[in-house]
Formats: sequence, structure tokens, C-alpha cells
Amino acid sequence: MATLLHIDSSVFPAEASASRAVTAAFRSHWQEQHPDGTVVHRDLAARPVPHITADAHTAGFADPATHTPGQAAAFAERARLIEELEQADAVLIGAPMYNFTIPSTLKAWLDNVILFGRTAGETPSAKGTPVTVIASRGGSYAPGTPRESYEYVQNYLTAVLADTLGLELDFIVPELTMAPHNPAMAELVPLFEASRARAFEEAAAQAKRLAA
Repeated sequence: MATLLHIDSSVFPAEASASRAVTAAFRSHWQEQHPDGTVVHRDLAARPVPHITADAHTAGFADPATHTPGQAAAFAERARLIEELEQADAVLIGAPMYNFTIPSTLKAWLDNVILFGRTAGETPSAKGTPVTVIASRGGSYAPGTPRESYEYVQNYLTAVLADTLGLELDFIVPELTMAPHNPAMAELVPLFEASRARAFEEAAAQAKRLAA
């Protein structure tokens, strides 16, 4: 039975979030292909995971038999998150761009699941697991655009998810999501609409491709 690990990090509810709309579509198509599958959903806005503490960090490099009570408690939470990643057959992440990078809640989740000697290092424990990131953003940071150099979502997540954790990474990028709400961007609304439609098409295609 297949398992999808679904991570959302937008601070907005589904009806107001570009990333949540596309992750929901992806999940729906995935479930159509896996009617008996399991979805583990973590909404990091509704239930943030703990930020890394000294206890949580040092416990990852120490013999469990030597853990203090504080280290043991902190590492137990990390272990749950790591096991969810390791047990997933596919991972879906909603990663909207906030102030040029990912939400802090998503960074906290990543800090918890990156553990050298286990999920990272020479033999990452989740290596090869497909991960699809819905990287929505209010403007455009694509190659050749004026703000290309401010794109710190895809390049950061590539370094972490692909290069460090060894996951098989794909991006879906709904962009210009502020165009319908910002009069200064009114002329970009058709480009936004095309980007949104393309994102839903790619989500459907990717979910079905993973099932195959």
C-alpha cells in the first residue's frame, strides 16, 4: 500500500493559497491512482513542528544510551518526522515564496529531518524517493526576469532535497499569483492564469506518472 507524505506550509487557507490549491489537486489525482493508499498530511501552519534546539541537535550525534531526558524528548519528535519521510513512497511539499525564500515553518521541518549519518551523508535513508514541490510565488523569478537573482526557493530546496537528502526532485511553479490582487500587475493577469492552469496540468500529470 503506497504512502504519500503531504506537507503544506502556506499561512493562508486553501481558498486563498496558490500552493495549497495545487497540492490538493496533486493529492486528489494521487489518491485516484492509489484508492487504498495512505496520505500523511502535515499542515505546518496549523501545527508547526518544533524548531531545532540544542538538545534536538546534539541528540542526533550521540549514543541514545547517553541521552539526557531533554535530549531524549527532543529527539523523539525528530525521529517521528524522519520516519514519516523514510516510510513515504512519494513526498508532496507546498512551498510558497515568502520574502524571497521558504516559510520558516518549512525550514523547521527540514532542520528536523536532515540528520547526517541517517537521512543525509553517504547513504541517505530516503534516497530516490520522488518529491514534488509546489513553489508558488507572487511575482516571477524565472531565468531572464529582473528578479532572477532573488530566487532562493528552488535553488535552496534543490541543495537540501536533492543534493543532501538524495530525493528525486521535481518543481511545479505557479507564479505571478499577486497579479489579480495588485493593480500594478493587471497586465500580467493572463500570464498568471496560464501559469496556474499549467500548474494544475503538471500536478495531474506528475501524480499519474508516479503511480505508473
